[in-house]
Amino acid sequence: METRQKRYNMKYVMLCCTVAAFGGLLMGYDSSIISGAIEPLSDYFQLTPAETGWAVSNILLGSLVGCFIAPKLSDKFGRKKSLAITALLFTASVVGTAIAHNFFTFVAFRILGGLAIGLASVISPIYLAELSPSKFRGRTSALYAVCCVGGQSVVLLTNYFINKSMLPEAMVDIGWRYILATALVPCALFIFFIAFIPESPRWNVLKGKDKEALDTLSKISNPAHAESVFNEIKHSFSDEAASRHKARFRLNKTTLPLLIIGIGLAVGNQISGINVIQYFGPTLLKNVSGSTDSALLQTFWLSVCQFVGVLMGMALIDKVGRRKLLLLGAITSAIFLAYTFIAFYYRLPGLLAVVGLFAYMVFFGMTWGQIVWTVLGELFPTEIRSICVGISICAMSVANFIISTTFPILNSNTVLLETFHGGFPLLLFALFSLGMYFFTFRYLPETAGMPLEKIHARVLEKFNIDPREADETVSVPVSDVRS
Repeated sequence: METRQKRYNMKYVMLCCTVAAFGGLLMGYDSSIISGAIEPLSDYFQLTPAETGWAVSNILLGSLVGCFIAPKLSDKFGRKKSLAITALLFTASVVGTAIAHNFFTFVAFRILGGLAIGLASVISPIYLAELSPSKFRGRTSALYAVCCVGGQSVVLLTNYFINKSMLPEAMVDIGWRYILATALVPCALFIFFIAFIPESPRWNVLKGKDKEALDTLSKISNPAHAESVFNEIKHSFSDEAASRHKARFRLNKTTLPLLIIGIGLAVGNQISGINVIQYFGPTLLKNVSGSTDSALLQTFWLSVCQFVGVLMGMALIDKVGRRKLLLLGAITSAIFLAYTFIAFYYRLPGLLAVVGLFAYMVFFGMTWGQIVWTVLGELFPTEIRSICVGISICAMSVANFIISTTFPILNSNTVLLETFHGGFPLLLFALFSLGMYFFTFRYLPETAGMPLEKIHARVLEKFNIDPREADETVSVPVSDVRS
């Protein structure tokens, strides 16, 4: 029997997956960079609370568009070229927001950055799932979350040092531009390294490029095993399935359960309030610290806690499994968010509230912060994967937009502030997290260690559906799905 070392070239796999996961790094960097720039930026453009919320959340509209066009882009041009386009869009957004001299221009280029985030959030997880061996898919797919949280940690530390080194007047005048411009560094690295990774072998098979697919699989593992995996992929693409992929997305009793799980997990990733803490962490923590510098530093340590959690989850995801970790994450999120709400509500010492958020970030990073991306990348059959992942991430963006837009309004509401002392959003997020525990328990099967081509049947079993059953379908043109 072949050893793991002989069967898989993990050094090559990890190298390719790390480069592709840079899409996550740029997503984390670009989405969190606003937390250190929002206050001086709001003063520079003289924004109202509603406009401040728009300055943060407009990126999600671009992300929504990116989620819709990502399936067509990645199916037509391939995963690799689509990632290169994503990197160029990120770069254009960074330059545009950093030099913007009016709010309209800033918003326009930030929406462009959102477009890139939408593309990255769909294409990177797909590439990671399609390239990775099934035994290690959890760990390699988790690289997306590692890079995403790593990018957030780096930018939050950058925010702190730039804010610390400049006077408040200088921050309003030009400091926020420096913060935004720092994103050019990861953009340049992504553009450079993307040239050295191969195309997804499953996309190559889907497009009839069998030789290219087999070449890539042979680099991942030895020739005999590569041939076996190649034949398995080919078998999953019947002529009928390939024809259906080109013309129709079929919504029926065998595809609807997949979308229910995908959309549910994607929305669940947001309604625990993770992005409110990332976007508005300094604003939220000022309620208990009273200092901008302290709040910025605490926000950085929150990101570090999430990063530690992601690394822990990366070690556990293939051993413990996706489902158990998501259940653990949902219940611990509910517990620690409720605890933090109590600390806000009773005006307990600020350290107690911060400790609650620290614990929440560790467990979220270990579970929902990474596993959702892994499950979305592996849940759907290859012929409809890009479309279904796009729909799921679109739902995630909508949830993110709603939460991020309403938070500044809730946080500045006089009645809520006087009653809950800034903790009301945390109470909502705790209740939502509890709901996600029951959703995950009911609908999500375990997918760890399974070949991508066999996961669909496991999901249907969870819904008591025989995958061999023929069913009346509602055929929807792909163009209609995206519109």
